This record gives sequence, structure tokens and C-alpha cells, in this order.
Amino acid sequence: MRWHDVEQQAVTDQSEVFAFLSDPATHGLHEPVTRIDTHGAAVFLAGADAYKVKRAVRLPFMDFSTLEKRRLACENELAVNKENAPDLYLGVVPISKDRSRLSFGHGAIVEWAVHMRRFDETRTLDRLVARNEIGLEIIHELANVVAASHRRAPIVSEKESTAALQRHIEETLTSLEAALDVFAAADLVALRRAMRQSFSGLQPLLMDRERQGQVRRCHGDLHLRNIVLIEKQPVLFDAIEFDDTIATCDVLYDLAFLLMDLWTRDLHRHANLLLNRYLQICDEREGQLQGLALVPLFLSLRAAIRAKVIILQPGNPEENASEARRYFKAACAFLAPERLELVAIGGLSGTGKSSLATQLAASIGRAPGAVHLRSDVERKRLFQVHELDRLPSEAYRAEHTFKTYQRLRDLAALALGSGQSVAIDAVHLRLDERLAVEDVANRFDAHFTGLWLEAPVKVLKDRVANRKRDASDATGEVVEAQALEPIGPMGWQVIEASGPLDRLVDRATAAIRETS
Repeated sequence: MRWHDVEQQAVTDQSEVFAFLSDPATHGLHEPVTRIDTHGAAVFLAGADAYKVKRAVRLPFMDFSTLEKRRLACENELAVNKENAPDLYLGVVPISKDRSRLSFGHGAIVEWAVHMRRFDETRTLDRLVARNEIGLEIIHELANVVAASHRRAPIVSEKESTAALQRHIEETLTSLEAALDVFAAADLVALRRAMRQSFSGLQPLLMDRERQGQVRRCHGDLHLRNIVLIEKQPVLFDAIEFDDTIATCDVLYDLAFLLMDLWTRDLHRHANLLLNRYLQICDEREGQLQGLALVPLFLSLRAAIRAKVIILQPGNPEENASEARRYFKAACAFLAPERLELVAIGGLSGTGKSSLATQLAASIGRAPGAVHLRSDVERKRLFQVHELDRLPSEAYRAEHTFKTYQRLRDLAALALGSGQSVAIDAVHLRLDERLAVEDVANRFDAHFTGLWLEAPVKVLKDRVANRKRDASDATGEVVEAQALEPIGPMGWQVIEASGPLDRLVDRATAAIRETS
């Protein structure tokens, strides 16, 4: 018998309640009711409504063993989700029994349910991923939604979040180690050692971020299955309700669950874009770049927790064990060291620097890839305008370009100092600009690759003329002026960039490999 078979035994028979909610007549329907089971709840989809009942179980991390505990959990679920999904959560309803008949609210209360407005369950992001229907444009909106959720989330300063995280690590490792029929003993020992070493080294940073207000009452269970696309907008739902200490965490730990979920589904570009978009729009950007030092531990713990929970799920035990091992492997890989890299991409406007950097970033450095820094975006931020707003020509004077490039290098230094690789794209027309960015890599002992993109001026002018909704303000006249400027000795690898993007990516990837 596996460890979870004992822990997951129900303490109350809920079969009568489940039969009541499964009956179409209960809801005045003729069509069947759909039931969805998880380790902690049973959800009944009935027409335009959904009812979620907490399972009467006692688990190491969740206790719904009494009716009162289930009522409180239902009420807390309503409270913690109302900000992110106000139109989905309708209330908490009692299920009562009068003699032998169950109903909503007539008689002695025997159970509680969260009443929700039903949404199209085929539009949760995990389902969209399974159908290969999750485009990168969704990730932009998702980053906006997550950043807004973190901005709203109450700061928690008295809960000793760092100590709670250590307990979560130890509890997770202990749970995994109890499943020796699923995970290899040597791998468990290695993961425990790596996690403990990582936590020990990061403890001062964790505590600093707690003091700085980066610990908040977050969603806590932010993965693809708990996000639904409604009218093309991602909506976060099903936040952690059973334990505030689990959901009270560093905002980057909250984000890490979603990053891990995307990364382990081989959606590396999606995960990288989510991280970069979040970093662009989040509050206290410099602090979040420094906080990237925490990301490997956060990703690893999220994967380990997923492995632990999968074993608890209803279903085929062997299939669950195989899936759990996949996440366990990812938990180990997230803590494995990767080479620190700085890739700088230069070239005249229109050579495809930003498009190339976006494509390459996910494959540079450790998960979830490199921080992408773009001069066009940073210049707009220095002038405190939206990245799509056009700046006057005065904003491109030499002194402003100097400040922009210095800002790029400062941000790169923060990311590299946190162990996260960086991809910078900027024209880098001057030799001193190219040498300065190489110096940043040298300061952090990061492997440096400089790529210089070239294409005929006519091609570049056509490209900038056809840009839509882009941060660059370059015009054909700008391209012509750049082409007349001397670039000096070129020590970076020169790549022909007039062809399609996929060919450029292949050439750049080969060039990076050659510098290894």
C-alpha cells in the first residue's frame, strides 16, 4: 500500500450528496450533469451552473474532514477568488436533508458547495495547449492579468513566509520519499541535497524580499488548468482556499507555477515570453530582476509539488506514477547548473534584432530562458511613455541614446548577477557600445556572443515601413542615416539577415554554438 492510500481515505461518505448533484432533475435539466473529480473536490457541471464540493478527506496538506471545515473552505474560496474572477463565483450554498430527501437549503445541512457560473470548460488553458491552440498573443494578455493580480494582492509581512517555504520544501521531500515505489532512492537523496543547498544560499534574499513587500496573499495554484479564456481574456480561478500559508508567498513563486507548467509541456517560448512580459510591466522591476536568483528553486519546488499531487489524483496508478516521475525529473533539472550567457544582437534598424532575440531567448541559459532587453522599449520607459507611443526626434539625440544603452547594461547586470542569462538587442552602431556590453559579460564571467546582422538598405527600409504596433520609431530616413555612419572594427559574428526569420534563427543559433 502506498503512503497516500492511507492518508487519502475519506472520513465521511459523500456518495448520497454526489448522487444528488449528479442528478439532472436536481437542477431542472434533461441533459446529463458532468462530474469532474480531483484529489480535493468534486465539481458538477449542470447547465449554466457549476457546484464544487470539498471532498471529506484529510491529507498531509489539506484537511476537509469535518462539515465545518468544508464550509469555511467554501467561504474562503469565494473570498480569495472574487478579485480575479468576480463574474464566476456566485456564492456558497448549503445542501440539506429533510427526512430522506436532499435539497438546496431545506432541512438539516449535510454539505456545502461553492456555486459558480459555468464557463466553457474546453477553454481552460491546459485544454487549449492539448489542442495546440495557445498562441503567443495569449501570453501577452496572461502576463498582464498575472501582474495585475499581484499588484492587487495584499502584502503580508507577519507570516514568516521564508520559514513557511522551508517547511513546504521539507514536507514535499518527505512526501516524495515515502513513495519509494515511484521514485528512485538515489534521485530522492540528490534532490533533497540540491533543494536544501539552494534554500540555504537564498535564505537572506528570501527574507529581504519579504521585508520589501514581495510576499503577498497570492493565487497559490497558478497553473494552466486554473485559467480559462473568456471572450479572449484569461481569467484566473480556483485559487488556494484551504491554507493561507500556502498561498501567502513571494510573487515570483506564484508566477513560477505557471512558468513551470508551460516549460514542462515543452512550451519554452511561451514560458520565456511570459517571464519577460511580466518583468516589463511588473512593479519594482529592478527588485524582480534581482529576485530571479530564486527562480530555479521555485521552479523545482513547483514541479516536485506537482509530482506529489499527481500520485494523489484519482485514475490509473501506473499512469499517475509515470506522470509524477516526469515532473520529478523536471524538479531535478531545474536545479542543475547551466552556463551563464549574454547574447548581444546589433545591426541597423530593420535587420530583425528584436524578432531574433525573442526567438532565441528561450534557448539561452537556464529555464525559463534569457531576460530579453530591448533598446526601443527601454528608451520609451526612460521617457515614461507607452512602448507603442512615438517619441519626438529629440529623444534620439546622442545623450539619450547613451542613457538608454547604460540602462540596458545596468539591467543586464542585475539579471546576470541573479544567475539569469540575458539577450540584448540594440543597434550598437559604435565600437564603444559594443565593447561596453562585452565588459558586462566579463564582469559576471558570463559567456559572451556578439551577433551583427546585415541586410541591404532597401530591404531594411521596406521592413521598417511595414511595421505595425511595434516599439521601434525607426523610419526609412533613419535607416539611411545609420547606413552612412562608420561602425569601426567589427569583432562580432556577422550574419546575413535579409531572408526569412527561421533562416536567421538557424544562422544565429549556429553562430552561438560556434562561440562555445
